[in-house]
Amino acid sequence: METKSSPSGAKMQSNRREVLWRLFRPHTLTASFIPVLIGSALAWQIRDGLNWGLVAAMLIASILIQAATNMFNEYYDFIRGLDTAESVGIAGAITRDGIKAGTVLSLALVCLLIASLLGIYICSSSSWWLALIGLGCMAVGYLYTGGPYPIAYTPFGELLAGLFMGSGIILIAYFVQTGSINWDVFLISVPNLILIGAIMMSNNIRDREGDQLNGRHTLAILLGHRRAVQFMAGMFLVANLWVVVLTLAGVLPVWALLVLLSIPNALQALNGFRNKKFPAEMMPGMKSVAQTNTLFGILLTIGLLIELAVSQL
Repeated sequence: METKSSPSGAKMQSNRREVLWRLFRPHTLTASFIPVLIGSALAWQIRDGLNWGLVAAMLIASILIQAATNMFNEYYDFIRGLDTAESVGIAGAITRDGIKAGTVLSLALVCLLIASLLGIYICSSSSWWLALIGLGCMAVGYLYTGGPYPIAYTPFGELLAGLFMGSGIILIAYFVQTGSINWDVFLISVPNLILIGAIMMSNNIRDREGDQLNGRHTLAILLGHRRAVQFMAGMFLVANLWVVVLTLAGVLPVWALLVLLSIPNALQALNGFRNKKFPAEMMPGMKSVAQTNTLFGILLTIGLLIELAVSQL
């Protein structure tokens, strides 16, 4: 005899799926796949086509490492008492939605396991030296909020996140397609490094007062609210000027200047933090910072693909 789930049961399943989706913190995931797109587009400039299996593996592995990092963040912020039911932000699967802390930790480890399996495929198709870099990325993802000396408690969170999630992924995505690395690719990766750092900065600006009370020493705490927002404005400025300089130097094609179309988003992001005091007021600003990174990366990728298409005419 066929049975049907009750409306309340279906609603509970739907709510659980929603909570699990929020655990991935989807608004942050562009920071993991945009670098793959940029690195792959750069590789396409010098080779006839791409290995799309490696592109897909890189995309999924990068997203899973980012998701695991977010889950470690959720778990350890709860364990250390930083996240409560009153905390502002997308976190709260444990404190507000009743998901067990152990479940969040287990999901993070599963994400890393799947990413590791994809990493084996990537290494077998390119170089096993990449395994060390992949393990380094996973370690930083864990140590950002885990371990005895979390990176998130220091002024170096923006830099390390930018290096590993920004430049690191672009360089790996380029290497697995071409088997080589050069300084031009690193220089092109720098704006993405900066903008991923800006995402971390926006989070730390929002949480500055609470983090300070809990013993953190983030860059936003050291600078104070006003100067931290000014620092973030400088990050947006340098990222755009960097592309202009590389374009004038011939390292990037003129189409790369499409990234300047993301400037209005950057200005909107900054306005989301200026003269704001309460964390809830800064949430729209945080969203705009992530959108700026996404738009910048997509526009850069489009610029590279346009140059590729023009060169093949």
